[in-house]
Amino acid sequence: MTARWTLPEGDCRLVGARIPAALTEGAADAEGFVRRDLWLTGGRIAFDGAPEAPAVPLRGAIVFPAFVDCHTHLDKGHIWPRAANPDGTFMGALETVQADREANWSESDVRARMTFSLACAEAHGTGAIRTHLDSIGKQTAISWGVLREVRQDWRDRVTLQAAALTPVEMVGEDEFVAVADEVARSGGVLGCVAYPVPDLAHRLDIFFRLASERGLDADFHVDETEDPDSRTLRAIADAVLRNRYQGSALCGHCCSLAVQPGDYARATIDRVAEAGLNVVSLPMCNMYLQDRHAGRTPRWRGVTLAHELRARGVRVAFASDNTRDPFYAYGDLDMLEVLREATRIAHLDHPRGDWPAAFARLPAQAMGIDAGVIAEGAPADLVAFPARSWTELLARPHPDRLVIRNGRASTARPPDYAELDALFHPVPEPA
Repeated sequence: MTARWTLPEGDCRLVGARIPAALTEGAADAEGFVRRDLWLTGGRIAFDGAPEAPAVPLRGAIVFPAFVDCHTHLDKGHIWPRAANPDGTFMGALETVQADREANWSESDVRARMTFSLACAEAHGTGAIRTHLDSIGKQTAISWGVLREVRQDWRDRVTLQAAALTPVEMVGEDEFVAVADEVARSGGVLGCVAYPVPDLAHRLDIFFRLASERGLDADFHVDETEDPDSRTLRAIADAVLRNRYQGSALCGHCCSLAVQPGDYARATIDRVAEAGLNVVSLPMCNMYLQDRHAGRTPRWRGVTLAHELRARGVRVAFASDNTRDPFYAYGDLDMLEVLREATRIAHLDHPRGDWPAAFARLPAQAMGIDAGVIAEGAPADLVAFPARSWTELLARPHPDRLVIRNGRASTARPPDYAELDALFHPVPEPA
């Protein structure tokens, strides 16, 4: 499908846009929208402008700023055709990805899949992405080298950040110092997968010292398990406070928080708020992986305590996570899909409040970028949907949305999966 609106070649006025109040300023209606006209002038947004500007009547259609997807894995994306998860479990995913990485993740392979993923995200209206990069062994140099090239190639289309992904046991080893140096050279974010190990506090102190010395923000995979004894989130908050860490720290998953005793969970949330941590929930991937046991219906949703965290003042975002790889067999880096599924899975709709900010403004703040709002003078990067209410927006996937970049209608379309065929069915070289 094509979008229902046509923009003129030059500046114009979007008439009658309905913008989620959490993403702009102004008085909200009963459903939480601010209705106003938007002038798109010189690639920027204005709330007032020339009355003679060509008008595009939206008739109350919902308009978001370009989405911000703060937790993805572009280096793993789309390997499912050659590396399917054998049983849908977390361990099945870990082992399958490791084997595929060691066998196939060359520069050309990572670049092709990363570029394909970015094309999907751009077509759906995402303006900024943070990807994790497996940073272990020879893969560190390969993937960070590709990242630098792809980020430059896409600089005018999608803002691309990267965070290192290493096991916490590597922290304290010479290899992790080398990873931190690579991250610093690449303008990235220092990260690791954090889970209970005997000397976790010591390793986290080393992590934050290295990050502070290099001026790096931090990003953790945390407690991605149904085990209530996995209590790494509080350890990270304690380490941030103990080390007086001044950077931005983002913690992803935090699944076990939802299955821990109430008093302990509340105390952890208090500590997270005190430390100023950001939390990102990955509802689609965690619903796929968590509480999966052969022949048994899952008993819980896999997501963290998003409502309780937000009520305590913690910045909570939602993101795509994995795409068509062993950790999640589906997905297309479409943040509307994330919004639709998160609303269902995490009950973001009663009351809706400022939850729309969790898909744009709040992840932008966690990433330290100026994005995710519709404001006077902000870039005219928008997504307009042919829907006038939340139920109309969330009932359909809306392939007929209008993506606007720099004040112009985007012509980007989701790429054909056949573009990746050569990675899975290589064409034989001529004899």
